[in-house]
Amino acid sequence: MSESNHITWHDSEVTKKQRQHKNGHKSAVIWFTGLSGSGKSTVSVALEKELFNEGKQTYRLDGDNVRHGLNKNLGFSPEDRSENIRRIGEVAKLMVDAGALTVTAFISPYKEDREGVRALLEDNEFIEVYTKCSVEECEKRDPKGLYKKARSGEIPEFTGISAPYQAPENPEITIDTEHDTIEQSVVQIIRYLKEHEYI
Repeated sequence: MSESNHITWHDSEVTKKQRQHKNGHKSAVIWFTGLSGSGKSTVSVALEKELFNEGKQTYRLDGDNVRHGLNKNLGFSPEDRSENIRRIGEVAKLMVDAGALTVTAFISPYKEDREGVRALLEDNEFIEVYTKCSVEECEKRDPKGLYKKARSGEIPEFTGISAPYQAPENPEITIDTEHDTIEQSVVQIIRYLKEHEYI
């Protein structure tokens, strides 16, 4: 797909700072990353609900949900995985510009792709949340039966089994979903947001 040289960016007369001021909080991307079954979606759903109940402008982007529409033409090759994250990064950037605390839950296995999203945003607008859980525990949970299918060869290029996962080296937040409850993880993230004056 070629890029057009005949397009122009049109600035809004409403700034991001004005939207943040109206909302009463900063906007940012809270980016959950981790293996399938680590609890990304579960904790992100609970976090979105807590932020909403506290009166914050928030919206959640989930890996499976996005593949039903925006990214339904993508597979799971390394190239498609990267394009998946690139598109989500651009959507998340728009939502941050709209003043929302944007919660995302994607395996996003490659460090380079996650750092690419960080680079799209301004300083302190990307909060990486490493959903830490061993592959053994994720496989034991296997809520969607995906690990079983991956072991049998039914699903090729499955992260953690037949495809790599590059864990974050310096995430803003690490939640230990193998040992902590959903509620404890949400409290930990909310505490971070308050301590760093996002909310």
